[in-house]
Amino acid sequence: MAETAPLSLCDRAPHVPADRLVAEMVPPPRFDSVRFDTYLPDPNQPSQTEAVRVLEGFAAGLGGAHALGGGKRGFLGFGKAFGRTKPAKTPAGPRGVYLDGGYGVGKTHLLASLWHATPAEPALKAFGTFVELTNLVGALGFQQTVRTLSGHRLLCIDEFELDDPGDTVLVSTLLGKLVDAGVALAATSNTLPGKLGEGRFAAADFLREIQGLAAQFRPLRIDGEDYRHRGLPEAPAPFADEEVTRAAYATEGASLDDFPSLLAHLAKVHPSRYGALTDGLRAVCLTDVQPVPDQSTALRLVVLADRLYDREVPVLASGLPFDRLFSEEMLNGGYRKKYFRAISRLTALARDAKGLVA
Repeated sequence: MAETAPLSLCDRAPHVPADRLVAEMVPPPRFDSVRFDTYLPDPNQPSQTEAVRVLEGFAAGLGGAHALGGGKRGFLGFGKAFGRTKPAKTPAGPRGVYLDGGYGVGKTHLLASLWHATPAEPALKAFGTFVELTNLVGALGFQQTVRTLSGHRLLCIDEFELDDPGDTVLVSTLLGKLVDAGVALAATSNTLPGKLGEGRFAAADFLREIQGLAAQFRPLRIDGEDYRHRGLPEAPAPFADEEVTRAAYATEGASLDDFPSLLAHLAKVHPSRYGALTDGLRAVCLTDVQPVPDQSTALRLVVLADRLYDREVPVLASGLPFDRLFSEEMLNGGYRKKYFRAISRLTALARDAKGLVA
């Protein structure tokens, strides 16, 4: 047993200054070392190989993006990446690429590889989730966010989703201004850009904004099954409370919380701070995992699962298995893809945590 008690996520209420939000817009630790040549396409899914080819060409064409003086005059080499032989001198279609596919097909791996392959200093490239981007606008204000990102060569947006009308208008306006400033865009999602918002709000009422977003991207479909479960054993069953507690005390840098208390605490911490909430953690130990009671709580848990997965923090739990976190109504509703992603990622982290008990 460790000499000191484990940490508690419920005791943490981090403050995240705005400059940290900007500085941390880089691929998360899990994707520090990924590259196009470390992506292993499924030989039965030719769209995966095609995605690598297109993205390599896209990255190569971004070397002089701002040299042309902004998006209205095109991106150097962009045309070549998409099948044309000469750089575009006038606007000719989308100024970004949009990776569309199910969870676990390697979209984030490819997006991070694009970030690494783009020939620009890290300070001229930004990488973040859709939630982190909207949180940045909240922290800096709209105009300052435009000024901060307008000098970038590339903006990568992971897990692109529109959950409410405000986000639709905000992101449509922001990306339009960045494209006009010459910023290349790349995004991942489980939903085609023209279908964003469906099932979550009255998307038809915001069709102009959604179509404006779709016009910024060329969709690139990536087919395949969830690699996190491809050829791997089934997720481990939850452990007993005593086993989880013992492992938390025996693991330096582990946290220990009961699940209902953690869910209540997440409601008091802005999702932009969930990354900081996990700073320094070597493992997360949870007792009494129960079904998530409502959709707002479920969406907060999705964000936490993403941050834990990005940081490769194993999750050891007792109670219900993670595939029973969300109700059938949730899994059949408008946010179902978010919930399936969270289940997939938490299952992978639970598998990583088996060694803590052994």
